[in-house]
Amino acid sequence: MCMPKNQDTRQLENCAEFRFYEELNDFLPQSQRRQTVSYWFNGTPGIKDPIEVLGVPHTEVDLIIVNGESVGFDYKLQDTDRVAVYPVFEGLDILPIVKLRDKPLRNVTFIVDINLGKLARILRLFGFDTLLATNLSDKEIVDLAHDQKRIILTRDRRLLYAKKVTHGYWVRSVLPKQQMVEVINRFDLGNMLRPFYRCVRCNGLIDVVEKKQILHLLQPKTKLYYENFYRCRDCQQIYWRGSHIDKIKDHFASFMDQDNHVT
Repeated sequence: MCMPKNQDTRQLENCAEFRFYEELNDFLPQSQRRQTVSYWFNGTPGIKDPIEVLGVPHTEVDLIIVNGESVGFDYKLQDTDRVAVYPVFEGLDILPIVKLRDKPLRNVTFIVDINLGKLARILRLFGFDTLLATNLSDKEIVDLAHDQKRIILTRDRRLLYAKKVTHGYWVRSVLPKQQMVEVINRFDLGNMLRPFYRCVRCNGLIDVVEKKQILHLLQPKTKLYYENFYRCRDCQQIYWRGSHIDKIKDHFASFMDQDNHVT
């Protein structure tokens, strides 16, 4: 049952109960986590609005159950409704009952805000098409994500409240390597990794290049010890399999099985 009215809610007529599950609780005040929350309102607002008023960006939500039935963001909230809100389900196909989007959340191209520059490099390292939003306003990031159908990754949760955003994720960790693990788990990307497929500097694709074509660009020790080279199609950055490659593989070994492409 809804909590009694207080001074802030005395002018409101209707009340619904919300319960948020799993990592959606990260967005709630400590006093509201993992428990039923009363939401007082007038009229019949679209259900997306109270979800965001309570603190959860709509891009984090993958399933809404109202009185036992799956609903979309356009559902009009009613008095006495009981609402359960769930995040993305990993390893469980809920597509037949989800009514929030025409397509699933999963799309493996990203746009990353300026505060996640190191994460952008790691995503590129593992083959994901990732734009780094350097010198872009929030509106420009949202517009670009919408036009190019990219997932927004950000540390600024306010960016995900824009109505135009359909695919986005608030990255919790402040450590780049842990951020990568978080994104892989969040979007179930473990079987989509293509290490050393994209340029970490500019996001371009990498091709094999003959050593003799770039010999004049190499340092003496690089010429002596390495034979296999790669070059970015866009910025012409040169790559080779140095000791850092093995270190990278070791660190992310749990995500790199025999089916992953490794150059």
